[in-house]
Amino acid sequence: SSYSFCTLLHLNLTFNNMADAPKPAGKSGGFGRGRRGRRGARGAGDKKEDQWHPITKLGRLVKDKRVKSLEDIYTHSLPIKEHQIVDFFYEKTEKSLKDEVMKIMPVQKQTSAGQRTRFKAFIVVGDCDGHLGLGVKCSKEVATAIRSAIILAKLSIIPIRRGYWGTKLGNPHTVPCKVTGKCGSVRVRLIPAPKGTGLVGSPVSKKLLTLAGVNDCFTCSIGQTKTMGNFVKALFQALGKTYGYLTPDLWAETRLEKDPYQQHTAFLAQTAAKDISA
Repeated sequence: SSYSFCTLLHLNLTFNNMADAPKPAGKSGGFGRGRRGRRGARGAGDKKEDQWHPITKLGRLVKDKRVKSLEDIYTHSLPIKEHQIVDFFYEKTEKSLKDEVMKIMPVQKQTSAGQRTRFKAFIVVGDCDGHLGLGVKCSKEVATAIRSAIILAKLSIIPIRRGYWGTKLGNPHTVPCKVTGKCGSVRVRLIPAPKGTGLVGSPVSKKLLTLAGVNDCFTCSIGQTKTMGNFVKALFQALGKTYGYLTPDLWAETRLEKDPYQQHTAFLAQTAAKDISA
């Protein structure tokens, strides 16, 4: 039997009134057991901002502002194991760390149940002023792969040395010398160029060199450069070698001070004791 329009309207108003009625004290709304309702209410509320709680010695020193810059870390070859360390230094300056998605590619693994597909992300981060990092991560979801690759890129950030072509006038604008990087079958060579030349190379190499802060450079590559992952790794390796050559302007004797761990031994012992007592 079909219902009339008035009957349906009456039922609709009745259900709406029941839904809008005040709930008894101490009881949660909705169907099912009350435990789920209480669990949901317990989690409700304003979420506090995530604060960084360092777990490494270097992280504690950076948060307490006892390490002033990334250069202090590179001088003593201290490993960076928390990506918040890099974020901390860039929050205090006008420079910003830019990230660029170079490639996202699906990879597959053959299993007994069939094929398992995951996504591999290549991310490059840089401040366009002599710092560059590369991160590679594989995950089931694209967003997770990108997020994890950005963290790995921040952990692997390295200083890029820049130099001159010809006279040393103005700011450094090119690579200091010819450098070569290799990954797989791809070989990349970076050659210094005079001012005003620009970046001569593929769009991928231009992105990396721009993020590294190099304005003028010639590039030469051989091999299967269409394989984007190996091409990016070879470029990153070549840029990382810029500090590997001891040019005459670096011949002056440098007396290294104590590393931050030795300078702030008492502070690290105090914070470690507080963590144990807490």
